[in-house]
Amino acid sequence: MEIPPKKKLLDQVRDAIRLKHYSYRTLREKLHWAGGRVRYGHELRN
Repeated sequence: MEIPPKKKLLDQVRDAIRLKHYSYRTLREKLHWAGGRVRYGHELRN
């Protein structure tokens, strides 16, 4: 029995937003915002 791989962070965010039935446009904007935060945080650590 194999353990399924964990989803990437932005995929988890996408699933959470879709559960709330947000529009596609809102989904796209929130993913763009979250992706920027992830990249910004990564730059701070390096």
